[in-house]
Amino acid sequence: MRAIWTGAIGFGLVNIPVKMYSATQTSNLDLDMLDKHDNANIRFMRVNEQTGKEVAWGDIVKGYMLDDKYVVLNDEDFEAAAQKKSQIVEIEEFVDEQEIDSTYYEAPYFLGPAKGGEKAYALLREALAETKKVAIGTYVMRGKEHLCMLKPEGDALILVRLRFAEEIRGTAELDLPGSTGIKPNELKIAKALIGQLTNKKFDIEKYKDTYHAALMKMIKAKAKGKQKVEPKFKVVRSNAKDLMAQLKASLEGDKPKRKAS
Repeated sequence: MRAIWTGAIGFGLVNIPVKMYSATQTSNLDLDMLDKHDNANIRFMRVNEQTGKEVAWGDIVKGYMLDDKYVVLNDEDFEAAAQKKSQIVEIEEFVDEQEIDSTYYEAPYFLGPAKGGEKAYALLREALAETKKVAIGTYVMRGKEHLCMLKPEGDALILVRLRFAEEIRGTAELDLPGSTGIKPNELKIAKALIGQLTNKKFDIEKYKDTYHAALMKMIKAKAKGKQKVEPKFKVVRSNAKDLMAQLKASLEGDKPKRKAS
């Protein structure tokens, strides 16, 4: 596994050298974009808008338009703006994980100890596990400041990148229904249906990406000249008067089973 960032965790006056690794991998099929006339691959080119010529990746720089003129920035400029934060995940506070709304969760990463940081890494991991707390901190990577949460997971520390509060949109522009039209019996049956479909313990392993498996099966069949046309699915929009009947039918029916691919 290749590290995507190297730095340290700032835990009080203790610096814990760490390396960051991506904790996720995509399950998407690698589909190419083609010209429908001859199935030729579509290429994307970086083109100078004035000359129309392609620009090599090594010749591309970043700049900010200020007073009708670009100020060009390099890696040293980004680091100089927040030199400490570019190298350290600075822990600001410790909280209970349930205090953090899942809306703010963005992406998980593994943190592994770098050379010389093994004992301090294990100490922080065990202290978090014993206190049942998570650490909240900030760091800078690739020219952007990030908010994050550190939590223990087995023998590892996981860094979960969080969104800042200002990055979450409000709901004022949504046309949301109130609760005044809900009848007591409808709410009672809806709660009973939730209870019927509630498990004592959530097991994410039982959920599989079945869509891409089905898509791959279709691709192989089409390559052999076979293609089965499935009936088109149509969303049925219920009338308010049908809601009670549908809730009762859902409650009385068998609990739906998920098929693993």
